[in-house]
Amino acid sequence: MSEQIQLLSPADGRPVTVENAKGRSAILLVCEHASRTLPASLGTLGLSTEALNAHIAWDPGALAVAQRVSGLLDATLIFQNFSRLAYDCNRPPEAPDAMPEVSEIFEIPGNRGMSSAERQARVDEVYLPFRETLAKTIKTRTGAERDTVIVTIHSFTPVYKGVSRRVEVGILHDRDTRLADQMLALAGQRQEFVMGRNQPYGPEDGVTHTLKEHGLANGLMNVMIEVRNDLIRDETGQGVMAGFLAGLISESLTVPA
Repeated sequence: MSEQIQLLSPADGRPVTVENAKGRSAILLVCEHASRTLPASLGTLGLSTEALNAHIAWDPGALAVAQRVSGLLDATLIFQNFSRLAYDCNRPPEAPDAMPEVSEIFEIPGNRGMSSAERQARVDEVYLPFRETLAKTIKTRTGAERDTVIVTIHSFTPVYKGVSRRVEVGILHDRDTRLADQMLALAGQRQEFVMGRNQPYGPEDGVTHTLKEHGLANGLMNVMIEVRNDLIRDETGQGVMAGFLAGLISESLTVPA
């Protein structure tokens, strides 16, 4: 008999949340690294409180910015409710960093030596509900002949492995560059933040899974936004960034591609 593993309990709650489901905007916001919460069954994964609060566990400030952009644009927002250390919903199950054993300088003891059943439980109970919720939302919108533009929102640490990062806002894309091109062109004219194309990560780092799975595969315009997290540590910074991004996205979509 195969091993049976149950990752989540009713007390853990749902792995995915949809906010403003009836939002009228063509924008569909996604935040895959919204939470640092771990399912109770995983304990602390052998990590300290400091590590579990750090960027390896989530994208600090990203959800707050995404929620503000959602309000400003009247856009639907879908986000993940568990830490990416349990399962990174911006990675396919076969990716080594979907359930990382090491993140930056931190080893993740609880992710080492997992059985195939333990790995599959995380896929089944965290990743697939997230993936299916996003896919169903897109299908419903398509069936209603609604335009959909996928925008994912992330944050990144100012210093990575001892190296400071100058870029403040990264505009990332895979093969579809349409929205990214417009956003970078407009941002360059305004010069409000230090912007970068496919920085501090790019497709070669495996970070465009959501864009490929739900954007490219459906022929939908898409972009991934990375914000340096020291800019969005408090409500003031989050509000400033959300206003900048909402305006930039909206204006970019009004420019002929």
